[in-house]
Amino acid sequence: MPVDHRSPTPLYVQLAAILREQITSGELASDAPLPSESYLQQEHGVSRVTVRKAVEVLRNEGLVYTLPQRGTYVR
Repeated sequence: MPVDHRSPTPLYVQLAAILREQITSGELASDAPLPSESYLQQEHGVSRVTVRKAVEVLRNEGLVYTLPQRGTYVR
């Protein structure tokens, strides 16, 4: 499900919702790494800032965790 660039909903909120759905559905398994920032940028046509804000939302919700210099993983 791609983000809708014409929607009034901010892109980072849309991207966070997409990733949240992938986590809750099991498409992204526990302790699996999230796709890279560059992959998410290309896949969804968004900026790096948008990807980082979406990941921050998920981190604040406790769905992912970040290991410095290793990446972000599903909780």
